[in-house]
Amino acid sequence: MTSEIKIKELKPINLEGGYLIDGFPSVGFSSAIATESMVHTSNFEIAGIIDSEGFPPISVVKNGKPNFPIRIFVNEDLKIGIFLSYLTLEQSLHRVAARTMLEWAKKHKIELILSSVAVKDPNGDEEMIGIGSTQSAREKIRDAGLKGLEHGTVPGIPGVLLNEGSIIKQDVVVIVFHTKGEGPDFKSSANLCMAMSKLIPGASCNISLLQNEAEKAEEVIKEAQVESNQIKDSMYT
Repeated sequence: MTSEIKIKELKPINLEGGYLIDGFPSVGFSSAIATESMVHTSNFEIAGIIDSEGFPPISVVKNGKPNFPIRIFVNEDLKIGIFLSYLTLEQSLHRVAARTMLEWAKKHKIELILSSVAVKDPNGDEEMIGIGSTQSAREKIRDAGLKGLEHGTVPGIPGVLLNEGSIIKQDVVVIVFHTKGEGPDFKSSANLCMAMSKLIPGASCNISLLQNEAEKAEEVIKEAQVESNQIKDSMYT
């Protein structure tokens, strides 16, 4: 089975000098919920779909319409693109997903890629910490008023984005946030969305809308996860 990830753009896209947000779900789905909220708060429109033979064959139906589970949304006024996913990717796809994101960012002359990684914390620590791939990315973290991580490890897609970004001199910022990892974590989603808005001029978060979107997004993400697990079980057992 091929792990190649393909992007089909549905319209011309102009994000030169702008931003790309990694919206793949992590622990507690806060990253996906935060980006979903941003899409609904600002004037974003669908601009592409992302697919692979390695993804489970699923259609996500919303408001009666079928949707690919991973889509690209853009706001050209704010120069923001979002890879919004209802699928939690298998670890075997993390490298190719990150490299696909980096290639797409290079194609569209993206200035900053913004990703995030969750740390489970039952105490609900609200501190946001940033890691940058380059000196200019680390300066962006400081200018946003976020604390920089001095020592630690970053797994998955965010870790690959940091490593590869440091080599090709692509600015990547990964926000480390805390989540309880259970249920629709409104607080961590809101905190993450606010941290993102500090790094991206013009981006905003509607907190009241976020709570409503958190409930809906988590339900869809969980359903997609259950369905994809059942498909994998039938395919490989």
